[in-house]
Amino acid sequence: MRETKSINPELTQLIRFLKKQSKEKKAGIWLDIAEYLSKPSRQRIVVNLSRINRFTEKSDTVIVPGKLLAAGVLNHPVTVAAFSASARARQKLADAKGKYLTIAELVEKNPAGSNVKIIG
Repeated sequence: MRETKSINPELTQLIRFLKKQSKEKKAGIWLDIAEYLSKPSRQRIVVNLSRINRFTEKSDTVIVPGKLLAAGVLNHPVTVAAFSASARARQKLADAKGKYLTIAELVEKNPAGSNVKIIG
């Protein structure tokens, strides 16, 4: 069977960046995220705000190794980092006084990856 590879240059660059940060900072979480993102697009993770609301508490930091969608309600402020997010999801997150970051921004802000939940 033929090996599938991503042709999205932004995604390829992010995967390389995460692997490099994992080695340099000795933080296994970034390698795990890189492996999630390396999967074929049909196997990538899609998370709705309702799931984030269910599994987080106020002021948690969450990473979604895929796409964030807007289905559901968010009742408390959280920081969410994702590869991509729908415009409506970003708006609902802002309405709940939460914050949206890209994965690269989260790595720069928290290089060790401490106190970060992976939701998928």
